[in-house]
Amino acid sequence: MTLNPDVSKNLLRTMVLIRTFEEAILREYHADKSPGFDIGAGLVPGEMHLAAGQEPVAAGTCAHLTADDAVTATHRPHHLAIAHGVDLKAMTAEIFGRETGLGRGRGGHMHLFDPAAHFSCSGIIAEGLPPALGQAFAFQRQGQGQVAVAVTGEGAANQGAFHESLNLAALWKLPVVFVVEDNDWGISVPRAASTSVASNAERAAAYGIPGTRVEDNSVEGVYAAAGEAVSRAREGDGPSLIEVHTLRLWGHFEGDAQAYRSDLDGVPGRDPIPTFKETLLKESVIADQDFDMMTAKASEQVEEAIAYAKNSPVPSAGDALKYVFTTTGAAS
Repeated sequence: MTLNPDVSKNLLRTMVLIRTFEEAILREYHADKSPGFDIGAGLVPGEMHLAAGQEPVAAGTCAHLTADDAVTATHRPHHLAIAHGVDLKAMTAEIFGRETGLGRGRGGHMHLFDPAAHFSCSGIIAEGLPPALGQAFAFQRQGQGQVAVAVTGEGAANQGAFHESLNLAALWKLPVVFVVEDNDWGISVPRAASTSVASNAERAAAYGIPGTRVEDNSVEGVYAAAGEAVSRAREGDGPSLIEVHTLRLWGHFEGDAQAYRSDLDGVPGRDPIPTFKETLLKESVIADQDFDMMTAKASEQVEEAIAYAKNSPVPSAGDALKYVFTTTGAAS
């Protein structure tokens, strides 16, 4: 698919920013977890799920959205948050558990909530789909053409919440787009061992809605499919389902040795960023210096966000019960 040159450059720019951010978080996460890997140690303790390789899903989908549209994401959320315009400094501060974070440092990287950008995510599998329906229902009632996008993984497509959400969205013709990120692995389980259909896009037919599968982790393909689905939702024609065959470049979580993966040798060659970059170079959409400028700008933005997070205060131990519900049922 041939895209408008400005669209192509913006897609690449978004993908580069996402990768630069994930590489920086990778660096900071592991900086103080040696010599022996300790998942609970360091400035960023706990699990960390990074989205390197899945940038085309976020860039191609969110390119069609406005700040008034909503996105719900998974436990691997950074790429979608960045593509949908979540504040980079506040998100980074949340990942570092700082008071200036989106959730005042209480939620961490799997629980990013930004009401200003209509963005949320959760560590619970398939949890983002029902809230997306609620947002889509509100948008439908308001009648202003807003759309909700619910992104989930191929493993979550076997959860009850996935099927219940598709059914209700189709029944009520809600303005929602379901996007399944098929990175081939549900943690360490290959999709062939857990899913009875070759493509989750086939499941759309059971609910009377369009289903499309995008192969080869193609950002152009995602952009085209998402454009049709978002337009359909805005026009009041109801939901659509898109599955993208994407790629998990790194482990399910940081510290995952990935001994179960037989495809690791071929993974670097499937990296979507150099692939898309080479396409745009051949089409004379960009030159090498354009890519260098994108990379430099992304690095500047990300390092500013990292510095902001590190220089922000940690929550006070005395405030541990703030912003939570007490036994009386009232927010503390």
